[in-house]
Amino acid sequence: MRALTRLVALCFFACVLPLRAELPVKICSFSTVLSEVASRVGGEAVQVYAHVKPGSDPHDFEPRPSDLKRVAEAELVLLSAKHMEGYVGKLREASGGRARFLEVGAQLPTLWLRAEGAEGKAPKQEDPHWWHSVENTQKAVKVVRDALGELRPQQREVFQKNAAAYGAELGELQKWARQRIAELSRDKRKLVTSHDALQYFAKEYGFTVHPVEGLTPSEQPASRQVAELLTTIKNQRVKAVFSEDTVNPKVLKQITAETGAVMGGQLWVDGLGTGEAATYAGMFKHNVNTIVEALK
Repeated sequence: MRALTRLVALCFFACVLPLRAELPVKICSFSTVLSEVASRVGGEAVQVYAHVKPGSDPHDFEPRPSDLKRVAEAELVLLSAKHMEGYVGKLREASGGRARFLEVGAQLPTLWLRAEGAEGKAPKQEDPHWWHSVENTQKAVKVVRDALGELRPQQREVFQKNAAAYGAELGELQKWARQRIAELSRDKRKLVTSHDALQYFAKEYGFTVHPVEGLTPSEQPASRQVAELLTTIKNQRVKAVFSEDTVNPKVLKQITAETGAVMGGQLWVDGLGTGEAATYAGMFKHNVNTIVEALK
C-alpha cells in the first residue's frame, strides 16, 4: 500500500510540476513602480495585478476584500516595504502561506530621516520613497529578477535577458538625468515640496529638500516649522515651490504669497502617475524637467 501511495504521489508531481512551470507567475503588486518592474522583467511569463493604481496615494491605500482574494491566488506578492504598507499582516493572512512575499525595499539602501526642525534627540524614520534613486530601481530590477528565477528556474535566462534590457534603459535614464540637472548650479538645487518624499533624489543629485509635511502627507507641520520654512525660503532666495499629485496645494499657495516664490509645477512623488508619467522613465523625466525649468 505504501509503495502504491508513493507511486501515485510521484505521478502527481510528474504531471503537475511541468504544468505549473508553463503557467505565468501570478503576481500581486502593491507598488506602481514594482508593477512595471515585474511586467518588464517577467514579460509573457508573468501575470501582474497592480493593486495600487498610478496617480493614487500609497500611504492611504487599504486592501479591499477583492484585493485579499487575489492575494490568496498569487504566487508572488511584491511590496515596496520600508514601512510603506501597514497592512502586510492582512495580506499574509489572506495568502495562508501560499505566496512568496518579496519586500523589495528591505533589500535596498535606506535613508534615515529626522523630521524637519525636530530636536537632535528626536527618533529618525525610515524613508520609504526609494524609487527616486535610479540606482535603487536598478537594484530592485535584480531583486525581482532573482525571485522570478527561483519560481520558474526553466525561464531564468529569459528573466535575465529582460532585466538586462530594462536595466540598460534605466542606465540611459540616469545619464540623461545627470546631464539635465547639471544645467542647475549647486546653489539653486533647493526643493520645497508638499511632503518629504524626495530625499533619495536629493542625495543622488545634490539637492536640499525643505518639505512642508513629513514622510507622509498626514504628518501635519507645526506652526513653528512653517514659520522656519518661510524664513528659509526668503533667506535662501528659493525661486519655486512644488506641489504633488496627491496633496492639496493650498499651503504651498499661501507660502508663495508670503515669500514671493512661484509655483514650480506638480511632481509625481508617491509612484507612477498618469499620462506622460505612466511609466517609470516618464515619471522621472517629468519630475526632472519640471524641477530644472522652475529653478533654472
